[in-house]
Amino acid sequence: MAEVISMADIEASAARLGIDLSSINLDSIQLPPGEDFGIQSGDDGDLYQDDPLEFEGGFGNIIVVDNLPVVPPEKFEKLEGVIRKIYSQIGTIREGGIWMPVSPDTQKTLGYCFIEYNTAQEAELAREKTNGYKLDKSHIFAVNVLDDFEKYMKVPEEWKASEIKPYMPGENLQQWLTDEKARDQFVIRAGSNTEVFWNDPRQLMPELVHQRQYWTESFVQWSPLGTYLATVHRQGAAVWGGASTFNRLMRFAHPQVRQIDFSPSEKYIITYSSHEPSNPRDSHRIVINIFDVRTGKLMRDFKGNVDEFATGGSGGVSGISWPVFRWGGGREDKYFARIGKNVIAVYETETFTLVDKKSMKVDNVVDFSWSPTDPILALFVPEQGGGNQPARVSLVQIPGKEELRQKNLFSVSDCKVYWQNNGEYLAVKVDRYTKTKKSTYTGFELFRIKERDIPIEVLELDNKNDKIIAFAWEPKGHRFAVIHGDGPRPDISFYSMRTSQNTGRVSKLMTLKSKQANALYWSPAGRYILLAGLKGFNGQLEFYNVDELETMATGEHFMATDIEWDPTGRYVATAVTSVHEMENGFHIWSFNGKLLYRISRDHFYQFLWRPRPPSLLTAEKEEEIAKNLKKYSKKYEAEDQDVSMQLNEQDRKKRKMLQDQWNEWVAKWKQWHEEERQFRIQLRDGEASDEEEEYEAKEVEVEEVLDVSEEIVADQD
Repeated sequence: MAEVISMADIEASAARLGIDLSSINLDSIQLPPGEDFGIQSGDDGDLYQDDPLEFEGGFGNIIVVDNLPVVPPEKFEKLEGVIRKIYSQIGTIREGGIWMPVSPDTQKTLGYCFIEYNTAQEAELAREKTNGYKLDKSHIFAVNVLDDFEKYMKVPEEWKASEIKPYMPGENLQQWLTDEKARDQFVIRAGSNTEVFWNDPRQLMPELVHQRQYWTESFVQWSPLGTYLATVHRQGAAVWGGASTFNRLMRFAHPQVRQIDFSPSEKYIITYSSHEPSNPRDSHRIVINIFDVRTGKLMRDFKGNVDEFATGGSGGVSGISWPVFRWGGGREDKYFARIGKNVIAVYETETFTLVDKKSMKVDNVVDFSWSPTDPILALFVPEQGGGNQPARVSLVQIPGKEELRQKNLFSVSDCKVYWQNNGEYLAVKVDRYTKTKKSTYTGFELFRIKERDIPIEVLELDNKNDKIIAFAWEPKGHRFAVIHGDGPRPDISFYSMRTSQNTGRVSKLMTLKSKQANALYWSPAGRYILLAGLKGFNGQLEFYNVDELETMATGEHFMATDIEWDPTGRYVATAVTSVHEMENGFHIWSFNGKLLYRISRDHFYQFLWRPRPPSLLTAEKEEEIAKNLKKYSKKYEAEDQDVSMQLNEQDRKKRKMLQDQWNEWVAKWKQWHEEERQFRIQLRDGEASDEEEEYEAKEVEVEEVLDVSEEIVADQD
């Protein structure tokens, strides 16, 4: 090592040689490796504390695919292309990540290959999806992760019975459905708090079930059957539930998740995120994961740029719309689909691959929707070729991809599809151009899905130039409502798909003139509808009985932004969320328009009723209960009377408590008054009485000289 010299010696040597040290960039001096020339660094302690290197342990990202065809060298490339095509759909294969060993004697492949993915998760997914894959009659893939071979080598020679663990019953996640008062729950988010309540209209106030601060970082969401409450975090999503409280049941890792969606039967959850590119010229990268809700297992992931997930064909509008994947009708969670350019990609959940291993080609398709109850797709294709090729709506059966019905539409400006929740009817709202192409008018194409050959009816309003503001089917029914008109107070019309006079034709029931409404909210049980005036109408509410065609009540929730019926159709909530700075909170109403109670909360973000699973009763049993409702209601009427008496007793006790508090306050002031009696006598110069009437008023005039001044007046003479 070189001799250690001081900085003063260096400066002296520089001065002797005529070198200006200030002009030298010391950082540019490169020392030989391992040599410091005696110059001690204050960072030596940090430098010598080497960070431990992290190596990727094991071979969990490599799979072994066995039972491949044995081929000569001239067919290597073709076989590798087939393998790459199959396995690149599941994940990203590393460069040079496919290796097929070759026999040194015959130069033929040995019938297996190694495939290296970027992540162990992709390798595991590939094993699950392709183990047992039938390439042809003679070659059925046997797939294993390379790490598994070590595990198999450690299997003992002698079999040993596994330990049988005692059965431990899990929590009843449907415990809340057994509430003796038949109440429903709801969740709210206000400020940093998330709270779950029982709706208790008998007590005219909610009852707290569970609350937690910072429970979620953006929003909460119930699963479709109400079993789980989902929360969203930077690291991913989580689901919560339980019998008496909300415990975390499962976590789903997905950094920067922005959206979530459940399958109809809650078997799967989809998570979505969008990531900004490092290069501003590149598009955002989309990541979509599908997890098994109960096990947390990643079933399938989809990755790509925005263009790959853009909705609509050549005639559509590019962009991501949520949900990207839409679940097929029914409660089986069997199919899900997404729209692409000129295709509808339909996947089945048995293998999470495309139905028939290919997408359904539909040129220029811009929208689709599933029947709520059946695996039937409704597709919309706009006009092409300047109107030479008409627009069309098609109904397609899955998995056979058989077209059940098609309707050509001419001079179409826009089209929107509305399914009735039982899947019995489909309404297609069609905006058409007039002959001059300067304006549009609207009509409806009504499909009767359950009838033979799916007949279609055309419905036009009395004034076909009326603007359609809102449309809504009656749940579990055959009626629908339409808000229409161009004025500030539109009309509302009710129609039926079947009446006693016309069982096979649509007929109008009633038109309500000049209403302050722009939104329709049917009760989940049908029969009742809430006609709401939001935004410009400032929360006007009208509760309407469609059976009797009469208004039950009117009300107002000033500046209301959200309206939601409870799942039973007994109560409805109106809310003012934080889009307004004032009046935040929610109101609970009865189905017939009686305001039951109101709750105010600052920074109010969300109100969501907890969904209920479908009734286990048959349609016949429900009909029998409806007919004999008075008999069943006697029990609940007695309970309501008891609660009413209890509330009256509570009110009486409250009034008595207020009276006692008043009497106590008066007695306290009388005591203070008596204690200060002597002090008051002193102030009155010995007068003992406090009564003003016993005193005589006297007037005393007091003259006071305020100022004296002298003024010399000059003599005029």
